[in-house]
Formats: sequence, C-alpha cells, structure tokens
Amino acid sequence: MGKLNSCSDIIGAQELTSLGLYKALAAEFIGTLLLVLVGCGSCLGVTNTTRIALTFGLTVATIAQAIGHVSGCHINPAVTLGMLMARCTSVVRAVLYIIFQCIGAITGAALLYGLVPSSFVGSLGNTGLNSAVSGGQGFGIEFFITFVLVLTVFGACDDRRSDVKGSVPLAIGLSITACHLFAVPLTGSSMNPARSFGPAVMMGDDYWNDHRVYWFGPMLGGAVAGLVYSYGFKSSGEDHSFSPSGTHRIIGESSTPRP
Repeated sequence: MGKLNSCSDIIGAQELTSLGLYKALAAEFIGTLLLVLVGCGSCLGVTNTTRIALTFGLTVATIAQAIGHVSGCHINPAVTLGMLMARCTSVVRAVLYIIFQCIGAITGAALLYGLVPSSFVGSLGNTGLNSAVSGGQGFGIEFFITFVLVLTVFGACDDRRSDVKGSVPLAIGLSITACHLFAVPLTGSSMNPARSFGPAVMMGDDYWNDHRVYWFGPMLGGAVAGLVYSYGFKSSGEDHSFSPSGTHRIIGESSTPRP
C-alpha cells in the first residue's frame, strides 16, 4: 500500500464497494478481540510486569503473522491514525478500522470477563495511572511509548531498507514488550486506546478516571510517528525510499489504490 495522492483515494469512499475492506474489518475486529482477551488476561491473578510485557508483545507478533496480509494488522487506533497521517490509508478505511477495533476490544473484554473465575477478574486488566504519576506525565509516557511502536511499524515494513533483515511481526512485538517493561508500573502501558477502552466499558464508572490519557497520548504519539517517518526519515534515493510493498506486508491491504 503506497501513499494516496488523489483526493478521492484519500477519502476512500470507493472502498465501500470492495470485499477486501470488509474482510479487513473482520480481521481488525478479531485481531483486537484476541489482543484484549489474551493480553489483558495476562494481567489477571498475578501482577508481574515481565509476564504482561511478554504476553502483549508475543500476542501482537502472533496476530500480525496471522492477519497482516488481510488488514495490515493495525489492531490499534493509534497505528491506524499514524497510517492516515502518512497517507497510507484512506479516511473511510481509518474510521471503520477504529470503530471495529473498539468493538473487538469490548467483545474481547466481555469474553475475558465471562471465561475467567470471578476471583480472577479484579480490574480486568484496566489501565490506570500510578498514584505518583500525574495526568501530564501519563500523557507523556503514553505518547512516547506509542511513538516507539508506530515508528517501529513504519521502519520494519520499509522493504527498501537493506541494512536490517528479520521478522517484521517480531520486531513490532518486541517494541511493545520493551515499552511495557518500562511503562506497566507507571501507566499500565496501554499504547492502544482500544485496549484500554474495552475493559473500561466492561468494568464501569470506576475505571474511566484519566481515560483521556489513554486516547490523547497514544493517538498523538501515533500521528507524530507517522509524520516523522513518512516525511522525515524516508530516503529520496531509489534504493532506500519508503516502499509501498513493504507497508502492505503489515499495514496494507491489496485492494487499496496505489498511486
């Protein structure tokens, strides 16, 4: 998936007639559902930062390997916004992705609530600020850890790079693991508004405190990372410029118009 240049492609209304879009929406729904079910499940019972970090990182890597060719495996509104800001996805697709990601997160949280014993439920893996962390600090932490994630997505999917070889899903998953190891004790390390939204919907009023941090921080971090990589870090040279096909591997969809 390359950059969209024409106004009609950027808006993307024509995609509503594409079967590929609806397959992608189903993949985003299922992928985010599984992320919340498995990832938030690791937060229940025993609080262990390493366990949580590894679970979220490996879960994202696994899901990316499974559905990356279908939807690009965004499974995160912040990633989707980063792609939109870089003109790698249309407005229509981005809006629908975010809606289905949030629905998938709610469904995953509901399944987790129903599948585990009540004594394990607790906060259902809800994110919350450490009592020593202010709202501004929480915003900054969530901004930067999401910036790391989305920058990694762009860099790992740039297939005109010849300097680094390896697994794209694993690279993305490891960025999530690293940021969780840092931020879990501070903010719960959301990096993903949908991941925080689903459990908050299920658990009710007591879990909406500081929820805006988990939208504004990650969404702005993702948007800035998309702009920085796409307009600042990509090379103008033929051998190293940002590659549409590389983006398609994880964050694209074959039916998306190419410039």
